Amino acid sequence: MQSLLTIWLGFLPTGMEWPIILVVILLLFGGKKIPELMKGIGKGVRGFKDGLKEIENDINTDDSSK
Repeated sequence: MQSLLTIWLGFLPTGMEWPIILVVILLLFGGKKIPELMKGIGKGVRGFKDGLKEIENDINTDDSSK
């Protein structure tokens, strides 16, 4: 029986699939929209990391006050 991780990794693109995916994305969004899309993704990742740090600080503050 294969593990779930092995099955999931089997669906990841490899080799020549990446350039094809990039061309499809370029055709769908156009050259001008891609920087805006990447900027939005970057803001989302930054917000997620800030949220994780805030939670970690709250946990550390709670532990030190006991």
